[in-house]
Amino acid sequence: MPFARFIPKIDPFLVWLTLAVVVASLLPARGAAGDLFWLLSKVAIVLLFFLHGAKLSREAILQGLGNWRLHLATLGTTYALFPALGLATAWLVSGWIDPLLVSGLLFLTLLSSTVQSSIALVSVARGNVAAAVCSASLSNLLGILLTPLLVGLLMTTGKAHDGFDWQAVETVTVQLLLPFVAGHVLRPWIGGFVERNKKLLMPVDRGSILLVVYSAFSAAVVGGIWSRVDAPDLAVLLALSAAILGVVMLTMFALSRAMAMPRKDFIVLLFCGSQKSLVTGVPMAGALFAPAQVGMVVLPLMIFHQLQMFVCAWIAARLARDAH
Repeated sequence: MPFARFIPKIDPFLVWLTLAVVVASLLPARGAAGDLFWLLSKVAIVLLFFLHGAKLSREAILQGLGNWRLHLATLGTTYALFPALGLATAWLVSGWIDPLLVSGLLFLTLLSSTVQSSIALVSVARGNVAAAVCSASLSNLLGILLTPLLVGLLMTTGKAHDGFDWQAVETVTVQLLLPFVAGHVLRPWIGGFVERNKKLLMPVDRGSILLVVYSAFSAAVVGGIWSRVDAPDLAVLLALSAAILGVVMLTMFALSRAMAMPRKDFIVLLFCGSQKSLVTGVPMAGALFAPAQVGMVVLPLMIFHQLQMFVCAWIAARLARDAH
């Protein structure tokens, strides 16, 4: 049918993520096995961020840096508008759903943008790809530092707080930032290999996230997550995610009109500003929160991530059609 090409396709990775949660729910790693999987997930996180550092292209960032108004708007959406909506949402639903889910809702709004998916969406929609590479890379680079600081500032006060420890910022530095920097420093020697073998390294990239998700949900299942979260809670999380995403996109549309942005730059703002990174968020939650809490904290992020992929893929297809 003609309209079938505008129906978003299901990303196979989202299916694998769902399966990881299902397997963890049915066959959680317990005791010594749980400790082993948690250790393996930490090693996987270090490898993941090392590869991310090696993939970061300084040339691409420098090429797109001139469009500073666009980058400020995108970063402002990611690290100001989203957190403000997160705080408002946490305040509104506090007392209505589990406090750890409230923490998860706030946590997802403090994360950086995606890299691969946002750039791909900009490309499909015929946007400014060079600016998207720069904007998404800057968002991720700053997020390694800004997200832990925002979590420390916003989640140690107010109703969304549930056990955050400022020492976790040091953990993030060791587990995420140092491997990232090491990978980027070694880019002149290993960057070519990483670029040539993207398809071979993708299973390492995505496998790391699946391992962390399985480990996190195993600990959560052992801790009784499904006795605390039911179908109405999941429906509420989906509705809140849709509301947050909708407000962000409408705000970006109004902002682009006020700034008289060219169409190609608006597409960058729309997709780089509305996405939240599961690849960064799951490992960072593992570093910032206790193992038994991580599954509950990342559940809202996983729901938001799937929603953003479906909505943004549909919008990108419509924009591509309109560009012809």
